[in-house]
Amino acid sequence: MFTDKDIHWMQHAYQLAEHAAAIGEVPVGAVLVRNDEIIGEGYNQPISAQDPSAHAEIIALRQAAKTIQNYRLLNTTLYVTLEPCTMCAGAMVHARIERLIYGANEPRAGAVTSVAQCLDQPFLNHRVKHQSGLLAIPCGNLLSEFFKARR
Repeated sequence: MFTDKDIHWMQHAYQLAEHAAAIGEVPVGAVLVRNDEIIGEGYNQPISAQDPSAHAEIIALRQAAKTIQNYRLLNTTLYVTLEPCTMCAGAMVHARIERLIYGANEPRAGAVTSVAQCLDQPFLNHRVKHQSGLLAIPCGNLLSEFFKARR
């Protein structure tokens, strides 16, 4: 079950996703939290940054690593508005994220539960606990409205 703190942090990620939409990027936001404090956050910006790896999750992980001066992001929870892709799932494993909570499922390329189960592979040397569905409806609606407006 989700806690009030989980809801709070996902709402923050949602605000970041709204910012992404406002600048013409796919509306995904991510917040990385440790000890009830944001250590990294990001929103999708591959277009504006001219960087195919500039997903919300990657931006948040990079910022957090600089904040704590360590690439191992132990004892953290990552809140993301959309189910991560394979690149982002792999980065979470390498960073040793403890927990992932995401909003909407990504039926085309979701790498956590929808299409692939990247975080549950037996060969991995680290397990990221994951839960989905927190604020799934508003997160999904934000994406739907964004793509509807672009068609």
